[in-house]
Amino acid sequence: MPKKINLDIASVEQREQRLGTIIAWDGTTEELHKQSSYELRGQRERGAGCGGNCRLCELSGPFTQGSVCSEQMVECQAGNVRDAVLIQHAPIGCGGGQTVYNNIYRNGLVMRGYKAENLRIINTNLIESDMVFGAADKLRQSIDDAFERYQPQAIFVASSCATGIIGEDIESITDEKEAELGIPVVPLACEGFRSKHWSTGFDATQHGILRQIVRRNPTKKQEDLVNVINLWGSDVFSPMLAHLNLRVNYVVDLASVEELAQMSEAAATVGFCYTLSSYMAAALEQHFGVPEVKAPMPYGFAGTDAWLRELAKVTHREHLVEKFIADEHARVKPKIEELKKKLKGVKGFVATGSAYAHGLIQVLRELDVEVDGSLTFHHDPVYDSGDQREDSLGHLNEHYGQVKNFHVSNRQQYQLYAFLQENKPDFLLIRHNGLAPLASRLGIPAAPLGDEHIAVGYDGIVNLGETILEILAHKKFHDDIKKHVKLPYKKWWLEQKDAYILAKHPELVKFDADEYRAEQERKEAAHA
Repeated sequence: MPKKINLDIASVEQREQRLGTIIAWDGTTEELHKQSSYELRGQRERGAGCGGNCRLCELSGPFTQGSVCSEQMVECQAGNVRDAVLIQHAPIGCGGGQTVYNNIYRNGLVMRGYKAENLRIINTNLIESDMVFGAADKLRQSIDDAFERYQPQAIFVASSCATGIIGEDIESITDEKEAELGIPVVPLACEGFRSKHWSTGFDATQHGILRQIVRRNPTKKQEDLVNVINLWGSDVFSPMLAHLNLRVNYVVDLASVEELAQMSEAAATVGFCYTLSSYMAAALEQHFGVPEVKAPMPYGFAGTDAWLRELAKVTHREHLVEKFIADEHARVKPKIEELKKKLKGVKGFVATGSAYAHGLIQVLRELDVEVDGSLTFHHDPVYDSGDQREDSLGHLNEHYGQVKNFHVSNRQQYQLYAFLQENKPDFLLIRHNGLAPLASRLGIPAAPLGDEHIAVGYDGIVNLGETILEILAHKKFHDDIKKHVKLPYKKWWLEQKDAYILAKHPELVKFDADEYRAEQERKEAAHA
């Protein structure tokens, strides 16, 4: 039985310690699954480790070319609660993401049928003197200003690298202000250096919500309510769950504080991606008695069938599910057969977060799209429940076959170049769009998946197939780009076959590429 999530402390346990998360690896999905030892990790208490039998070796490069941080994930989660305010206790530079997230938030509201409005995020604008003398009074004033200006139902306070360095006591201030204002004032420990991967920021937001907003010991249960842990995507779950006479409670993004509070009243919790939902779903079951639906994610026929059956079992609606599944198969299979004809011989590449990538690859293979290689921005060897039914990588291997060139790379653009050269795909599916322009420079059209629910469920197979056809129609445009741009890499790297050579040989960073090539040629000549 996995160790119980600790909600008694204000700081969330980082993913590296809790799950064994890594950010660099190279091999096949079968090798990665074997080394991850999901079953062994899930059976043992995390405090006891795996007895030395499931160590996952991680490649470690000498530098990083680009990424995001945990604080930004708090910004896109806590900052997206409709009637709350997020305060970034940070230098103004940490607020640079507000412009992007404001656009996403407004679009998300409209997709869900809400009125478009701007984010409510405040930055305390720490300066040099604050780093020397502290900024407790500035934070107190910001909390008062947020309350007066917006009259929110809750206030979140995110830490930053700066406040972590000076040891700012945010928790004491939030406790003081919560008692004074009479609403939850929630500290979120999310310093950028706290974790090597940004997904810990999802957990930080969820940890604060579970501790201070979710209703404890609710007086009622809503037997037809299902928590759906998601980002900003379109409402695809309500139509699916309506066939089981269930209602959707979307959390965390675009939810109200009351919708977050009522999570403890729900009949079950599901998600579209275990990277995002793992922590909150497990904690809701352990601390609030709301069962997590333990099944493969709802991607492709195998995953969606199993997910619906388990949801029906948990909510006591087995009598409704089989007819729904049969009707949906009959409805979408002719469309999928037509898409297969149009996509025959097409090769794809996926570059997204961990569990989400596993789901997308499953859908591509339902469409008979060839997938020889893909990458994830990190890898979690196990999820918080420890239940094997949530082993998304194992499900991919078992039902759809392995991916022979599978990479874990934390948004490293220079590595993506080598991956795409190795696989030569016809298109790229990607989240975190900063990598998409590199694909265009190589003549590869990319679909930045702004609606992360596009591939969910039976309709998701059709939706993704149609999206691929749309982007392939622009192939000539990308070929023209390829003809007229120059890549920002030296000839040595353009010729390099191993994207992880700098992780395996970090000393190469100190040498000129031409000198290195000459040395390799001398060694080869001597060996001959």
